[in-house]
Amino acid sequence: MSQNVRLERSSSVDAQGEALPASVARVNQADLETIFTAHYQRISRVLARVVRDRGRAEELAVEVFLKWSKNPGAHGDGAAGWLYRTAVRMGLDELRREARRSHYERLIGVLRRSPATPEEVRAADEDQRRVRTVLGALRARDAGLLVLRSQGLRYDELASAFGLNPSSIGTLIARAQRAFREEFVRRYGDQ
Repeated sequence: MSQNVRLERSSSVDAQGEALPASVARVNQADLETIFTAHYQRISRVLARVVRDRGRAEELAVEVFLKWSKNPGAHGDGAAGWLYRTAVRMGLDELRREARRSHYERLIGVLRRSPATPEEVRAADEDQRRVRTVLGALRARDAGLLVLRSQGLRYDELASAFGLNPSSIGTLIARAQRAFREEFVRRYGDQ
């Protein structure tokens, strides 16, 4: 019990607020300053090449050194290798995190379109009304061909639906489109 009290009295606090014994804190502090001075710039540059963001690379470099200071097994002769290996791993993790984030942001962006303004709703309603009016003025077969083709039916399906020769469907659709354009321009002008 007295040993625990003595350690707590002679302890300092690490980055997470956890108490460290004074002997470990002194060694880590001196080692940390030495190794930080020797390797920070280079580790920061390595991370900048990986993540392509200088500011984020500097933040990650500091995290690498904090991680090193908490891992006594990484101290000693292999410290530099540990630092660079950890830096590259953290940089790659950051790239993966960014890729996931941008993927999900794109998905959310597609799913969540901004709501239409009242003017956009009114304009869309007006366009639909005009198209319906023009379709109503066309011959039934022309209007039917245009509507079914706009729904993705193939030429053979259109021919079957109207009892027509499949080889004439392309010509009939072109005529129906021309009739639609002429009627639209006659009613609403060239827009």
